[in-house]
Amino acid sequence: MIAAEADKPTIKPQGDKSVIKLKDITRIYKVGVERIHALDGISLELKENEYVAVMGASGSGKSTLMNVLGCLDRATSGYYGLDGQDTTKLSDAALARVRNERIGFVFQSFELLSQLTAIKNVEMPLIYSRNGWRSRRKRAQSVLERVGLSDRIKHKPNQLSGGEKQRVAIARALVCGPSILLADEPTGNLDSKTSESIMELFDKLHQEGQTIIIVTHEEFVAHHAERIIHMKDGRIFSDMPSNRKKANETEMYHEEQGRAS
Repeated sequence: MIAAEADKPTIKPQGDKSVIKLKDITRIYKVGVERIHALDGISLELKENEYVAVMGASGSGKSTLMNVLGCLDRATSGYYGLDGQDTTKLSDAALARVRNERIGFVFQSFELLSQLTAIKNVEMPLIYSRNGWRSRRKRAQSVLERVGLSDRIKHKPNQLSGGEKQRVAIARALVCGPSILLADEPTGNLDSKTSESIMELFDKLHQEGQTIIIVTHEEFVAHHAERIIHMKDGRIFSDMPSNRKKANETEMYHEEQGRAS
């Protein structure tokens, strides 16, 4: 298959709400003569608007999984479908477009450019996007308002608190309208009160329809999600609804019973 054909998106089946499909994903690193199975046959499906936390000890494979999901690293073998497109067959240039336009990244250390204002930091992904770069100022301002920073758009990172920096980083991740939002330890550099406000923002984004995956070692962060995946030795050890999911389902049941009565 020629590269141009390989980069064409596959047609997503009617009614298929899957954003992510992984089948038998492996990631093997060679260290000298040793082969390290960072991911060892991962199969996983995430639906549109799911809110998932990935947990595990150091070396469990959770960071490698995040890198594969974010198209920052290629799997050694297996299938990774994003919005119905087989990413394993994409060229490096096509993967770069996927990262820019369909995946939003939020990091523990914010990764803001210190010399730029909040709005300039948020505009950055649009400069490299095929869609919307001409209206980047308006779009950047809109997402900054969405995360509660309409009065901080001209401030530089050194004029912002830790929580405000993370809100700028979240706005930057959202500005291209990504299919999924990937957050790697998003509260790791924040105090407990600020961490809770950031998690409330993630909750709000989920309620608005955003698909969210958070990698964390903090239980309180994980229980904001509706599904918790635990990893061990490069494999999925457990995949269960969180207490939040169960509580939401119970609340919906009682509401339906109330309307029926």
